[in-house]
Amino acid sequence: MAPRRRRRRPWYRTRAYRLTRTALLVTVLVTAGNRCGAHGGSGRTGEAGGPDGVAAAGPGPSRADGRPAPPPRPLPRSRPTSFRIPSLGINAPVAGVRLNGERQLETPPVDKPTLVGWYEGGPTPGETGTAVAVGHRDTRTGPAVFAALAYVKPGEPIEVRRADGRTAVYTVDRVKVFDKAGFPDEEVYGQTRRPELRVLTCGGFFSRRTGYTSNVVVFAHLTAAK
Repeated sequence: MAPRRRRRRPWYRTRAYRLTRTALLVTVLVTAGNRCGAHGGSGRTGEAGGPDGVAAAGPGPSRADGRPAPPPRPLPRSRPTSFRIPSLGINAPVAGVRLNGERQLETPPVDKPTLVGWYEGGPTPGETGTAVAVGHRDTRTGPAVFAALAYVKPGEPIEVRRADGRTAVYTVDRVKVFDKAGFPDEEVYGQTRRPELRVLTCGGFFSRRTGYTSNVVVFAHLTAAK
């Protein structure tokens, strides 16, 4: 009996195709992540909206008897001095930012890529309401303070040191990427009855003419004060 001929694999199942596809994907991601602050792009009031949510965090801290711990009491007003995301190795100084003449959220100066901006018109760390922090993803000289912000995971802490010596500890609830074409103002900036935090930087694809297409937004809430 004649030997059976082996069927050729479809082209899309070959090792060469898989390797080529992986290389192209890596190239796209690296190119998209290489320029944000060069155009000042870290998030504007009224900008960003759309896809890519990350799963919400699990239950908060619990007491020895297994019941959920009561939420911490809001802190009085005191300006922020430093900003930490331990899981990403971020430990940065903080400066106040405001809205510009077009009612858009300012970003830290491009020549200070390691600086985090804190919106002075909103709550300070630990105060009731929605506090907003913003920073560059990158600048013309390389990665900036929030280069890896999209990789923070739900359940991880964000610590903000205050001028009075206390530290507001927030826990990440979720991370979302919103297209700038339809940014959901109310979802991101809307006021809340408990102390919450939004951390913004740019994301998506980069164009030399228009900058980044999207914003990365981290949603977090106060879980401790020390």
